[in-house]
Amino acid sequence: MIDITLPDGSVRQFEAGATGYDVAASISEGLARNALAVRVDGEVRDLHRPIDQSSKLEILTWNDAGGKMTFWHSSAHLLAEALEDLYPGVKLGIGPAIENGFYYDIDLGEGRTISTDDFPVIEKKMLELAKQKSRFECRPVPKAEAVAYFTEKDDPYKLDLIDRLEDGSITFYQQGNFVDLCRGPHLPDTSPIKAIKLLNVAGAYWRGDEKNKQLTRIYGITFPKAKELTEYLEKLEEAKRRDHRKLGKELELFAFSEKVGAGLPLWLPKGTALRERLEQFMRKAQIKSGYLPVVTPHIGSKELYVTSGHYEKYGADSFQPIKTPNPGEEFFLKPMNCPHHCEIYKTKPRSYRDLPLRLAEFGTVYRYEQSGELHGLTRVRGFTQDDAHIFCRPDQVKDEFKKVIDLVLYVFRALGFEDYTAQISLRDPENKTKYIGSDENWALAESAIQEAAAEKGLPTITEYGEAAFYGPKLDFMVRDALGRKWQLGTIQVDYNLPERFDLEYVAPDNSRQRPVMLHRAPFGSLERFVAVLIEHCAGNFPLWLAPEQFAILPISEKYQEYAQQVYDRLQGEELRGSIDNRDEKIGRKIRDAEISKVPYMLIVGEKEQENGQVSVRRHGEGDLGSLPVDEFIAKFQSEVATLMK
Repeated sequence: MIDITLPDGSVRQFEAGATGYDVAASISEGLARNALAVRVDGEVRDLHRPIDQSSKLEILTWNDAGGKMTFWHSSAHLLAEALEDLYPGVKLGIGPAIENGFYYDIDLGEGRTISTDDFPVIEKKMLELAKQKSRFECRPVPKAEAVAYFTEKDDPYKLDLIDRLEDGSITFYQQGNFVDLCRGPHLPDTSPIKAIKLLNVAGAYWRGDEKNKQLTRIYGITFPKAKELTEYLEKLEEAKRRDHRKLGKELELFAFSEKVGAGLPLWLPKGTALRERLEQFMRKAQIKSGYLPVVTPHIGSKELYVTSGHYEKYGADSFQPIKTPNPGEEFFLKPMNCPHHCEIYKTKPRSYRDLPLRLAEFGTVYRYEQSGELHGLTRVRGFTQDDAHIFCRPDQVKDEFKKVIDLVLYVFRALGFEDYTAQISLRDPENKTKYIGSDENWALAESAIQEAAAEKGLPTITEYGEAAFYGPKLDFMVRDALGRKWQLGTIQVDYNLPERFDLEYVAPDNSRQRPVMLHRAPFGSLERFVAVLIEHCAGNFPLWLAPEQFAILPISEKYQEYAQQVYDRLQGEELRGSIDNRDEKIGRKIRDAEISKVPYMLIVGEKEQENGQVSVRRHGEGDLGSLPVDEFIAKFQSEVATLMK
């Protein structure tokens, strides 16, 4: 007999070889009916895979992330089966589940293409196959047999994958007549897949390498109920309306130019005002928290990045070296700010009394992202980080973590991000060889992160094995207004760079000790943060941040002078806005201001001029009535103060 420990801590006994389905059925018929997969000792497995030893077990349904991933992975196989049926001779690459749905990379061969016009036929075939209730059968395959199978099938991409696998680790999955190279896990059969939508088609280089052939990537999503698909598609339409690339153009925030170069954004005046406001907000908060602003060059000597290890990580696939007239001298566009900050630390001897030392910089860095991965502001080749590095003693790590958490949460509150989870990423306790630093330092750092998060009352999840090789970290996972998850804000502990750069401080006993280095970026990439913010608030920025906070709309030319008086009064209180003096009807001016998402529209005419008032409209709310100018200013400032608490 084996003991199965369930998530609630209860233990049930089964004969060795029992399956996740058996466990689910022992709990309830409904759970067994809805079970999609099972997590055994942290590993997601097929529901019908035998369990041979005592284990911790969790039944996964559609409501669990692991259940959805299994559902969508199986759906990718269903797509591949449909494609083989409809496009004989198609060659298959990979077909993983992703955060929302799945994709499959395929090679149709010369002269054949797939467009969105072909999707209805493929979806129909997938539904037809799903209704056959074909079981997903797994079987181990010797490497020679796997090679022989895909050689006969003439599938070079599968052969490439097999070439890198060890004999004894290869499995095939089959549903119906379709066979694929796969580790799994999968659904018990195809019947739960009842609602299917193929979303788009794109190009993707095999193995992500531009030197390889470009394949066709088909994205899709599936659900167990048609209603859920309908709701998802409605959310997708809303996401399109909120797309930061679309709104960025409409609101005149940023642009891209082929002549400037792909992935290199141009910030327009309104976008620059937004960006500068974010920077000012962060600079003010940082100075209040004891950070010292620094500025470092956009380039650095190759040796700097060899020392830091960034050359090894980014050198081959990044922008190539800048050569100077001096033979052998090479510079690189800066891929990270931290090596420069290490050199600032070394400009003079440091004592334990000097720590913590907090250095902050809005530093622009450059990485050569592949053209197929560039996407608006979320994936660019030149971006600015709100980077800071805290050099501290080991006993200061916890307090510094708590202070950074406070700063991150302040940013989230001010910008309306209320749904977040903190992920604590720790070392894999079963495999410590891939990490640097002593067990003592790791234990101290990990407990400091856990205690800091607990003392701040953060909603957390803990992931073992997700730490960076140089130390544990805390990542903030934020859900936007559409429920999409983004990583915004990170705090990392680093023992690596202080070692590489030979950083030291003099301890109370006059010994020389290594400082601990914390990497911290509440925004992360400013470009990516702005993109997420645009889509989260649909371009309706918080009042304190809006590039244009008000628009004064005179009813006719006669009231332009009064409009200017109001403008001067508001500008004197540091409110940002403009006067619309166009020869247009007031309805057109209001409509244009609404489209531009200006928070406040102040209409002025005869009545307003006589009474020293403005007629106030709020974007998305409509008419708020007339107010004296000073009263409007007080209302405005109170609203901003509430947002900034």
